[in-house]
Amino acid sequence: MKLINIGYGNMISAEKIVAVVNPESAPIKRLVQEAKDSGNAIDATYGRKTRSVVVMDSGHIVLSSIITDTLAARINGTGGNADA
Repeated sequence: MKLINIGYGNMISAEKIVAVVNPESAPIKRLVQEAKDSGNAIDATYGRKTRSVVVMDSGHIVLSSIITDTLAARINGTGGNADA
């Protein structure tokens, strides 16, 4: 199992990731709000600005303060070691 650092020592399983998206669009904002309302949102931002939203195969939504490009690089194993 490959774990991906999503910031501040938090890790998620790379095999369970469906998508990593930017949180700025209206459909993603609705998706995040629906996940929060249903209890399927995991906030790993430690109170900082949400810079990426990770959609998991279980239906959970993980909020991270690491930018989308950095998370993608970590998932692909091409670097992206800078932490927020």
